[in-house]
Amino acid sequence: MSTKKETPMMAQYRSIRRSLPEEIILFFRLGDFYEMFFDDAVRAASILDITLTKRNEVPMCGVPYHAAASYLEQLIKAEVKVAICEQVEDASQAKGVVRREVTRIVTPGTIIDEMRLDDRTNNYISALFQAIDGALGLAMLDLSTGACWIEEPKDISLVVTIMERYQPSECLLSEEQVSLFESVVQQSITACEHWQFEFGNAEDRILRHFNTPSLEGLGLAQSGVSLSALGALMNYVQLMLHRDLSHLQAIQFRQSEEALFLDETTITNLELVTPLYTHRSAQKNTVLQVIDTTCTPMGARLIREWLLRPLNQLTEINQRQDSIERLIHQQTLLSELRTFLKEIRDMERVMTRIGSASSNNPRELQTLSRALQQIPPLKKLLSNQGTQLEVSADHLEAIPSLTDKINYAIKEKAPLHLRDGGVIKDGFNIELDELREAASSGRSWLATFQAEEAKRTGIKTLKVRFNKVFGYYIEISKSQLDRVPDHYQRKQTLTNAERYVVPELTQYADRILGAEERAIALEQDLFQALKNETLQYLQTVQHNAQQIAYIDVIASLAERALTLDYVRPVMSKETDIQIKEGRHPVVEQLMENERFVPNDSILNQDDHQLILITGPNMAGKSTYIRQVALITILAHMGSFVPAREAKIGLVDRVFTRVGASDDLARGRSTFMVEMQETANILNQATDRSLIILDEIGRGTSTYDGISIAWSVAEFLTKDTSFLPRTLFATHYHELTDLADTLSRIRNYSVAVREQGKKITFLRKIIPQAADKSYGIQVARLAGLPGIVVERAESILASLEQTGQPETTALRAVRKRQPKMAQNQNQLDLL
Repeated sequence: MSTKKETPMMAQYRSIRRSLPEEIILFFRLGDFYEMFFDDAVRAASILDITLTKRNEVPMCGVPYHAAASYLEQLIKAEVKVAICEQVEDASQAKGVVRREVTRIVTPGTIIDEMRLDDRTNNYISALFQAIDGALGLAMLDLSTGACWIEEPKDISLVVTIMERYQPSECLLSEEQVSLFESVVQQSITACEHWQFEFGNAEDRILRHFNTPSLEGLGLAQSGVSLSALGALMNYVQLMLHRDLSHLQAIQFRQSEEALFLDETTITNLELVTPLYTHRSAQKNTVLQVIDTTCTPMGARLIREWLLRPLNQLTEINQRQDSIERLIHQQTLLSELRTFLKEIRDMERVMTRIGSASSNNPRELQTLSRALQQIPPLKKLLSNQGTQLEVSADHLEAIPSLTDKINYAIKEKAPLHLRDGGVIKDGFNIELDELREAASSGRSWLATFQAEEAKRTGIKTLKVRFNKVFGYYIEISKSQLDRVPDHYQRKQTLTNAERYVVPELTQYADRILGAEERAIALEQDLFQALKNETLQYLQTVQHNAQQIAYIDVIASLAERALTLDYVRPVMSKETDIQIKEGRHPVVEQLMENERFVPNDSILNQDDHQLILITGPNMAGKSTYIRQVALITILAHMGSFVPAREAKIGLVDRVFTRVGASDDLARGRSTFMVEMQETANILNQATDRSLIILDEIGRGTSTYDGISIAWSVAEFLTKDTSFLPRTLFATHYHELTDLADTLSRIRNYSVAVREQGKKITFLRKIIPQAADKSYGIQVARLAGLPGIVVERAESILASLEQTGQPETTALRAVRKRQPKMAQNQNQLDLL
């Protein structure tokens, strides 16, 4: 057992470490390093692949303070939370051990500057809570931008959809409800005490933050359990993670009825934001990649939001379309508009970083200034436009007093960090100029002093140098020591040189160092004052960012409409969907060797309520039904669409049942996945839904599959109070008989040209059922060996004639058929 007395620094470390949860790693600032000790060091060294050492039997490791961001990134990716403990007083002024405090705790959902965030997506931290009556409340906060919204999902399935849609980095749960939600939440879970979710505590936290006496002033009077989630989330971020929430200026209350509902299966199957096959990720194989040519990070995040949460309100849809149409008709205006937008960087996140105590990057202020300087020309360009674009432009505020001050104060080529000075321009502050002059003249004196001493002593290699321990000193090589004057005072002996000081150098050096230190300290004060003044415009900058994002998305959709030949869809409250020469927005961009063939579509609740589409594999059935869904979604987000003409009746939900795959992690077979997805559609769809069915019943026996598919088709068309518009692609030709008895069903197929054993897919949808599947021809195209294809043709011919494959055993049975028939006749007589 060690008898060594614990140092004051280690006692301070232990005290701070005991105040933190065990799972958190503590970055303890010691000079230019963040040090870790004991179990923290062992864990961190393993994750970061850095050297683990020991001092006085204490395991320890460290990372450089200036390079901490990359190490933090590795720890966060390993789902480790990190507490940052900083020195909060000047070491030179400290009496005893330097005072240290935990200034912030870094978690996946609270990253703002430690590493590069994806500027095209939000980084949400969420909270989820269920009240005693079963009501659900959800809160989402992007700490990097200040964006925050709450929602009260009707059921768990909607919670799953929202979480999949926005992919929060972590989710806060009551410790009493972790078991309730752990199968629902796929993100990193943080449990906290249940009382933090109690409505009274949550309401008090929200009202104190916004300094308002009631929820009415925040527009949250109708909110319920979602406020419990929000209050707990705010408490966690502020008190437990030591994060500033001053940039949280507004809360949006969302209702699912306000938007076109897209569940996680539909978002995935239609490849809205993520490709199904990642090996093609370099290509434009998602809808978002096709429609997003935004110029600003705020615009990129907003267009993603519009795509994942389309509108179902005609007024706002038409407002967006009016704005897009105005820019399409004024292409010069559009081009100039996008030129100015390209000069604007991430105003929201820059403002958040400026407000962070840990950020001292002067270039952030310059980035904000350049963005604000684009506002006057934007306002001028969009004046007298008569659309929502003009409204957005009118709400922009340039803040010239702030931009002028930033430009006057910060050097054009400012360093990345404030610590070394050289940030503030000459002429901005008289006192700073005088200190710099004193330091500069001092450096000139040092150069003169070195030259004179070298000449006087005859030591040509004499150098005046500086370090933090001795300050300025004279260094003389060992070969010249016989020439050292007697009044030189030896300070340090090195292998090849000796270091000396003289009173004259010491006295003048103190004046130089004093001027340099005071200049840097004054620069820091001036910079902090400029940051504080900038933060006074926090709400204005955030509002500017929102308006610029809207303008940017509208401009992007206008550019896409022009470039890709999209048209404005006519939206209505009717139930009809009519599309002429519609195209798949992604597939047409991927085609290189052939022209995309457009197709017409019609859906209604009368004679085209369910469209049965038959035809061979690879002919284009799946592309066709998906393009109808995508055109509908794009129309609801306010975009123009890939077609010659489109009339779209409002849809409340889009459902898809596509493909077949196992979900082995959840113990579900291909067929079980298929049936569960189908059940979800039949139970959740409404009279105004759009349903896309790409094969049903293929995961089981033929007769079972046909029976299920047949029954589903009947279910979707027989009840006059429930007539969702449906596109149903199938290989079961037997289903085409449904059109003979059910008036709302229509048969369509993909046209094929057959030349001997070769087929050509014409990609055209025609109003008739396919006469066969052409599966063997597709197999030949796929490259199956000729002998396999020929045998398949033989078996098919036998099946079509007898219903059984021609096998050796079957031929033997047929030879015995006369005798068997005679025996059967005898049995019948008995």
